[in-house]
Amino acid sequence: MKNPSELSERQAFLVLNALPNIGPITLNRMLGELGGDPRSVLGADVGRLSQIKGVGPVISASIAGWREHFDLAREEARMAQSGATFITAGDVGYPSLLKEIHDPPIALYRKGQYEFGAPCVAIVGSRRTTLYGQSVAKKLGAELARLGFCVVSGLARGIDTAAHEGALSVGGKTAAVLGTGIDLIYPPENLELYRKIEAEGAILSEFPFGRRADRQSFAMRNRIVSGMSEAVVVVESDVSGGAMITARFAGEQGRLLYAVPGRIDQTSSAGCHQLIRDGATLLTSVDDILSELNYLDGLRPAPIGEKADQSPAAGSGAGNREGLTAEERSVLAQLANGATLGVDDLMAATGLASAQVSAALMMLELKRCIVKRADGSFEERG
Repeated sequence: MKNPSELSERQAFLVLNALPNIGPITLNRMLGELGGDPRSVLGADVGRLSQIKGVGPVISASIAGWREHFDLAREEARMAQSGATFITAGDVGYPSLLKEIHDPPIALYRKGQYEFGAPCVAIVGSRRTTLYGQSVAKKLGAELARLGFCVVSGLARGIDTAAHEGALSVGGKTAAVLGTGIDLIYPPENLELYRKIEAEGAILSEFPFGRRADRQSFAMRNRIVSGMSEAVVVVESDVSGGAMITARFAGEQGRLLYAVPGRIDQTSSAGCHQLIRDGATLLTSVDDILSELNYLDGLRPAPIGEKADQSPAAGSGAGNREGLTAEERSVLAQLANGATLGVDDLMAATGLASAQVSAALMMLELKRCIVKRADGSFEERG
């Protein structure tokens, strides 16, 4: 077994990150007191460690006996086998905004190649959601991703899943932050989604391999979701839901906070209504986020499929008519010359199935080619 001085800096970070009873605040404080080198922390004697604020006998014992608590060789073998990397705050790919929070993780396990070159927006909400909530989350995820943002969520059932799927549906970037070790996929039915996110974006976890979920781990995950994001959007949540914890972190971290309104007789929107009452911005479209973020030219992320020097022109004009699918062109043609048609009429006119028409309408809305009227019909955007 290696001595601390024989470890690489990254190996020492791996050890410290996995030790029990030591939180990120204390870890960062020890690193600050001992020159930032994790090997100095592992090699420090108990007397020196005890002089650091917040370090008591339990933490000192964990550090002194780190070999008993953590099998470094086994962890490295697991990482190699799964294709995971371990990035510290000094590495490219560590989300820059995350470094600014009160308790940043000293490092993150990562799967996927995305390195967070564009701003992130988090979309979070209930696991027990309505079809309305799922539809809104998927649409917001798709539209934000199309505009060039990375959509961040937690891979949970419900709103998280819909947000990730929305971003992936338009070829955008999305990141999932786990409340478990990066080798544990929860819920298990999201295995395929996990693989798609790994291929197109990034999977992140603060926890070592094998760490199972608990109340504390999910709260720690939530602070990362908000901490790495410019803004947090809560789509559906009851007043005691996990998304409310993420919203609280967003407020503490100085992030923009939005909530989507819902029906007043559904508990699934009670948390959102409470957030709006307490000062969160009511969200009706991504234009609400864009106007508040107020990016300068050149700092706004480049929309998918457009050159970086082109203006996204979000919310203006008649939309981008290039790159439409055959189904989208067929539906759009029926709305020419001021026609207003519903789904059934469009099915009859195009010969497409209901699912094809609905998908085409959603994409045409996202591309700013059409608008939905109050009566549920659609018309071409002028």
